[in-house]
Amino acid sequence: MVLFGTASLALILETRYLIPFLSEASGQEPVVIWFIVAGLGLFIPLLIVSAILLKNEGALFQPGFWNRRLRFRQMHVMDGLWCIGAVVVIGLTSKIIMDGIGMIIGQFDRSPPFMAFQPLTPQRYWILALWLPYWILNIMGEEILWRGVMLPRQEIAFGKKAWAVNGLGWALFHIAFGWQHLLTLLPILFILPYVAQRRKNTWMGVIIHAAINGPAFLAIAFGKL
Repeated sequence: MVLFGTASLALILETRYLIPFLSEASGQEPVVIWFIVAGLGLFIPLLIVSAILLKNEGALFQPGFWNRRLRFRQMHVMDGLWCIGAVVVIGLTSKIIMDGIGMIIGQFDRSPPFMAFQPLTPQRYWILALWLPYWILNIMGEEILWRGVMLPRQEIAFGKKAWAVNGLGWALFHIAFGWQHLLTLLPILFILPYVAQRRKNTWMGVIIHAAINGPAFLAIAFGKL
């Protein structure tokens, strides 16, 4: 949990202090600064930490480290069906939670403050070009470290319950998003690690994460959510 907690602290400091400061100083929307700060100051460091941990294991760039150690394995039909099922369940349960929160506290922003922005207009479509590399770094940075490096380690320590421990750590990482958004994220925070552990395939974490994260951002960006 130390690694999840350290990453969570970095995320809190960046979202509470650095992003608001840079947004005000530059006059740019917080989401633009978020893409830059998170990409360079969070997700690239996660990849660096992954490389350091693998190097300490003696696994970095060794034969088979990508598919055997990190478990980026060939996808099969059943893997694809698991991904589709997971995305559907996550989408439905997240919406139920989101609607439930809305019924209790009223309307709330679908994005945390550090990702705040108005729906895109044609003059601001350039933001999508900035979002795309951030999105790739976000998905790969997290999945390589949390599922590729850490989940197999947690399986050694916690056995069949490793996915739950991984999910708790991932929830800790997302504390900076605020309690409303953390609650709506609970389905993906636990279902994704479960599927990745059950199928022993990190690509499934990448696919599920990307399939939830990408369309959700685009729906918000074009005012559909």
